[in-house]
Amino acid sequence: MSEVKNKLAEKANTSVQRKEPKSIKGWILAMRPQIEKALPSVITTDRFSRMALTAIQINPQLGDCTPESFCGAMLQAAQLGLEPNTPLGQAYLIPYKNNKKNVTEAQFQLGYKGMIALAHRSGEFRNIEAHTVFEGDDFEFEYGLDPKLHHKPALSNRGEPIAYYAVYRLVNGGFGFWVMSHEDVVKHRNKYSKAGSYSPWASAFDEMAKKTVLKKVLKYAPISVEFQKGIAADNTIKTEISENMVDMPAQEVEVEIIDEETGEINE
Repeated sequence: MSEVKNKLAEKANTSVQRKEPKSIKGWILAMRPQIEKALPSVITTDRFSRMALTAIQINPQLGDCTPESFCGAMLQAAQLGLEPNTPLGQAYLIPYKNNKKNVTEAQFQLGYKGMIALAHRSGEFRNIEAHTVFEGDDFEFEYGLDPKLHHKPALSNRGEPIAYYAVYRLVNGGFGFWVMSHEDVVKHRNKYSKAGSYSPWASAFDEMAKKTVLKKVLKYAPISVEFQKGIAADNTIKTEISENMVDMPAQEVEVEIIDEETGEINE
């Protein structure tokens, strides 16, 4: 009798496995009820599906990611109102190898334009921007009790980038800025990013440098809790779906970036 039960159980398990979706698109359809609950009202499930498929077309390695992490990263972007992996540079989905689980997962990363968009939506900023300083520019700055920032870009023969800075002015008149040399930005990249061919650092260095100085200056800005949560979502992998993805805990894992062109793991 127990042998019959075991065979029936095996048959049932096999049946379940056969019904399991074999593609990200299939998983999105299977998870449609949960996704619909988690999506903001301005984004339909159909548009979410198109955004997901577009992201995979741009970087096919995302198709190898676990459905949970891919949908989690996509929902994070959708709830923040940012389109990932597009020329807008608002956000990125990056495939990483999770060494502990031996699977590939999708990480959500903010772009500097996405960070600026979130800042403007918060209603706290009159202006916020980031710029590249070149060798031929007229540039000087001072920190201290009487901070000063002066940047007059050269109209031609600007030379190579030498620094990056971010500056903001609040609606109440307060302001702040942060400057990093090109050398310091490179050191930051080498310390915190694994440079795969699809890494934003490899394809859009200036944009990532601007994002870095923006994050630095916003550390000292009096921003709302909601805006802080949006920034904290940067560089996270989440495998659970929620109506408030920013509140979901990110998993801490040892990861390696996947090379888009070769499909190999970069050390």
